[in-house]
Amino acid sequence: MARPLRFRYSPAHWSEQRVRQKILQPLRNNIGARAVNPRFDINGGWDTHRFEMANGDIALFARNDEEAYWMGNTETPSALWRTDKFGWGEVPYHVSRWTQRELLETLYEEDPWLEAYPHLSWFFLPVFMSKDGRESTRAFFREHAGGFPDAGRRDAMGFFEEFFTTGTLDEYRHVMAGKLGTSDHVDRVRMSASMGEFIAAKILVDAGYEVVPEIEVTTGHSLDYRAKDASTNILVEVTRPQPPGNRAASGPVAAVRDTAETKTNGQLAEHGGGAVLFVDCSSFRDDSWNAVRGEQPDVRHRPAVVYRARPDGHVEGYQKGSVPLELGDALEFLD
Repeated sequence: MARPLRFRYSPAHWSEQRVRQKILQPLRNNIGARAVNPRFDINGGWDTHRFEMANGDIALFARNDEEAYWMGNTETPSALWRTDKFGWGEVPYHVSRWTQRELLETLYEEDPWLEAYPHLSWFFLPVFMSKDGRESTRAFFREHAGGFPDAGRRDAMGFFEEFFTTGTLDEYRHVMAGKLGTSDHVDRVRMSASMGEFIAAKILVDAGYEVVPEIEVTTGHSLDYRAKDASTNILVEVTRPQPPGNRAASGPVAAVRDTAETKTNGQLAEHGGGAVLFVDCSSFRDDSWNAVRGEQPDVRHRPAVVYRARPDGHVEGYQKGSVPLELGDALEFLD
């Protein structure tokens, strides 16, 4: 399975002739590539190339007198096989900006509805345009409302667009976008669980905290977030129970207890305490959530917050133990 898009770097001079011989010709022979005019100017002393394949793949190449960068959701020409890979923030600004404009324009041509959500489109661009995951990741939002049940696409997309507008996780885009995956099929359960991490981040940000993802701890694990403000530095781990209809456990209360117990007996047990467990029930339909909110079951870890978010921005839930986070501005606590 291909990973989210990254740049390949070649520390060498590429002439127009070398591009034709080492890139265009092999791709033309193998998958029907053709060179087309790039849609945007790059500036900064770079020459650019755009290659479109008969199967719908695309590749971009930017070069100057000393170096070159390649990005594509297609096969890599052998002349670039042993080149180093770099993230979007690790390459020259002109190259990154030009590549993003080219890919976003193509994305909007293929899925015009995404143009209404520019921040989400930009954030997930490395997977929306990836080799294996470009169909499945877009379909997850288009057909499954980003994991929200009983919700329209427009409302769900608006919820996530509002969060990505904050730029909170922009610095960590490659890692966080990659959580959605680049599988060639829609795995609604796994993808919904990934979006649970973004919902958790939105709650923390709405509550006034700065968030840093993927915190390595001494056990060798990584916990999902560190939440910080002037007086707070707290680790947060997120888990998302499957809706009762998708699992063997009998009922939503058991789903919450079992999923939280798995997390508690795993990463959190080895970590040795101190982290807050977020149990995200945003995949639950109204009837399932009503059973949980009525019973408010313990989750065998304290401190913990159990909640459900809806696309209109309303989040409600309850807490167990003394939660060292002030979440009242982001979450309505049940009586």
